[in-house]
Amino acid sequence: MAETIAEAPSYAAVEHVNQPPAQTWNHLRINGCSLRLPSPARKGEVLARLPRIFSQLECGIGDEAVSWVESVAGDARYVEVPQGTRRAEPIVVDVDASGFAVEDTGVMLREGSEATVVVSVRGQGGHSASLLRVIAEAGSRLHLVEVVAPGSGSTHLEGVGIEAAEGARIEVRQYALGGKSLAMGFATKLGGTSSRLQLDCRYVVRDADELDVNHVVRQLGRNSRSDIVTSGFLGERAHKAMRETIDLTHGAKGARGNETETVLMGGDEVVNKTLPVILCDEDDVQGNHGASIGSVSAEQLGYLTDRGLSEEEVNDLFVRAIFDDAAIHAPEASSREAALARAEQLLGPEAARDVAEGLGLSPATTDAREVSA
Repeated sequence: MAETIAEAPSYAAVEHVNQPPAQTWNHLRINGCSLRLPSPARKGEVLARLPRIFSQLECGIGDEAVSWVESVAGDARYVEVPQGTRRAEPIVVDVDASGFAVEDTGVMLREGSEATVVVSVRGQGGHSASLLRVIAEAGSRLHLVEVVAPGSGSTHLEGVGIEAAEGARIEVRQYALGGKSLAMGFATKLGGTSSRLQLDCRYVVRDADELDVNHVVRQLGRNSRSDIVTSGFLGERAHKAMRETIDLTHGAKGARGNETETVLMGGDEVVNKTLPVILCDEDDVQGNHGASIGSVSAEQLGYLTDRGLSEEEVNDLFVRAIFDDAAIHAPEASSREAALARAEQLLGPEAARDVAEGLGLSPATTDAREVSA
């Protein structure tokens, strides 16, 4: 359950956020981050907690951040999908970043079940956090879509922890589209034989905003497979830190892990940090990683400027493509609204209207009507 508090009486520094499993030299300043978040006074007892089994899940953001979310969330939401069923309606975690909102959610996918989970973050100027933990039993399938698009001046903390049993399939689409300070942690334990993770992450960071990401995949199951594909745009004076760790543990024979990142830089004062890591404690495994960093080539820029586009408009084309992708893959109204509202802030009303019309939505209304298949 979301809780909104009019005034936060004090702030607390949440330390050791997004620490990677294998740390590097401290002078690189990529071994984690800290956030200043409200610590509102609270009376009474916590109304509800998730089943204790969820406390065992690693969430990428670190134990201190998890404890902070649990302590201020108040209520926790628990959803269970019965064995062998396919839930048609998405499980939606809708976070209002215009005030102070904290969500703590647990989802249990029973054996052979299937469900879509959506995390939508929208609004601006406030402090917010979301903690999502999912247990996927044998043969289940999870579709997770995160559209994290708080507006200017917002601080948001996002944590996701997933545990996959034998034959479970995890498909994740992450869109980090805004916020003055955005920290996202993601951890998956592929504990079962032939369990799978496909993670696609896209981001846009502009002005002097900061994005901090920590992806961790623990592969314990034989013949498990993980693929992490990340791409994004950094403009003006943006700061971004990306940590991607695949841990091929002892006993995970036949496991395969791949991670790649492509970064497009659109400003001379951009700060970009990428830490791809493969950990290995098994001989019969395969791990690959790589990163590609660059800007629009002089030939591409010349071709487009000759046709009447400014350099800023050229960069906006790449940003627009990310928002198009987010809006197309948003499975319900709140996540589409989040993407379109942020697109309007960064690209202007006309670009947001074009994205909406491309989805078959009226320029004036983007909330109620579902996109036809």
